[in-house]
Amino acid sequence: MRLCVCLVLLSFILYASADRPLLLRGGRFVWDAVGGARDMLRAYQDMREANYKGADKYFHARGNYDAAQRGPGGAWAAKVISDAREKWQSGVSGRGAEDTRADQEANAWGRSGGDPNRYRPAGLPSKY
Repeated sequence: MRLCVCLVLLSFILYASADRPLLLRGGRFVWDAVGGARDMLRAYQDMREANYKGADKYFHARGNYDAAQRGPGGAWAAKVISDAREKWQSGVSGRGAEDTRADQEANAWGRSGGDPNRYRPAGLPSKY
């Protein structure tokens, strides 16, 4: 009986230690995704605060860039949020397919590590 209990306990220990790296990676992914969502929210809030004509592509690229710098979880969150926003924007706001395409281009540029300043309009305050 003691041998059986020892084997069961040993099995649990081996199972737990084998899964630990997977759990840590999963936890890191979730942590990065939450941080990436915060980065996207911060870029959106800055865009609203700046209220600067022609700056929306810059803020799209910056939010995606900041989120993706956190790792795969941040990049995933940025893609999900960007796609959902563009789907809503094209369907509800009626801004059109061309605006959606340009926004998605800026989103992808930022997520791939491209410099968001590519989309920065002249005269945008340095605060942003």
